[in-house]
Amino acid sequence: MSKKNTTASRLSSQYQKENRTAMVWKRLKANRGAFLGLIILCIMFLLMIYSFIFISYDEISAIDSKNTFQDPSWEHPFGTDEMGRDMLKRTIYGSRYSLAVAFGAVGIGMIIGTFLGCIAGYYGGWVDNLIMRASDVLSSLPGTLLGMVIVTILGAKLINLIIAVGVSCIAGFIRMARASVLTVKANEYVESARAIGMSEFRIIFTQVLPNSLSPLIVTATARMATAVLSAAGLSFLGFGVPVPNPEWGALISGSRNYLRFAPHLCYFPGLFIMLMAFSCALLGDGLRDALDPKLNK
Repeated sequence: MSKKNTTASRLSSQYQKENRTAMVWKRLKANRGAFLGLIILCIMFLLMIYSFIFISYDEISAIDSKNTFQDPSWEHPFGTDEMGRDMLKRTIYGSRYSLAVAFGAVGIGMIIGTFLGCIAGYYGGWVDNLIMRASDVLSSLPGTLLGMVIVTILGAKLINLIIAVGVSCIAGFIRMARASVLTVKANEYVESARAIGMSEFRIIFTQVLPNSLSPLIVTATARMATAVLSAAGLSFLGFGVPVPNPEWGALISGSRNYLRFAPHLCYFPGLFIMLMAFSCALLGDGLRDALDPKLNK
């Protein structure tokens, strides 16, 4: 009899999870803005995959002195730069850097920030005070200035740019994770897990954290937009992906001297940055509405 009850409870929980996932997806599709953001983000992913398969570094670096500063045309839809290089291919190639920074930096911030936030919210006391004061110090530092310092110390590389942007994301995840844990840790299932002898760490990562993921997912999606803009800003200032790699911020930085007579060199990388940040913001807002428990009523 007990085995039947156990099997029934497992099937019931699995059905509830599938039903919740289907409900979130349905709400996300119903939100036109969020679905548009998801489509744009998918297109960016496809462009990145295209760049890995069909565009080589030698192809985007080849100098063609006869076709410098060409206006957008059928042959070169985004025009050419001061060295005759095709801006469409360079912009598409640059998507790999921006997407790597967006997901890598948010991943670093989410992993470290969520871990520290869970510890602070669950244990409280002096542990909470120590972690939150450190978070206050980190959040008081301007993100761009902090990124410049980190890149200066570590060197101008893609991985160092990801670390620099990721560090500035940690404080936000600490606060969000802590707030989520504080609302969850007093629930009955946490008390039941403690009563049957589960360790504190096991309770945090098997009972508390899985039920606190919704706001963290929304925060991660929204932070991706900030990460893209921060990476572009650092690259524009010369603290990002080193030249001649065609990161979007670096493309704008290298083209700013030609803005008067060749504005298209800045327009298209700037448009890609705007679309990337815009799609992440739209998707984040849509996920917030789709995962809002109040909408279940």
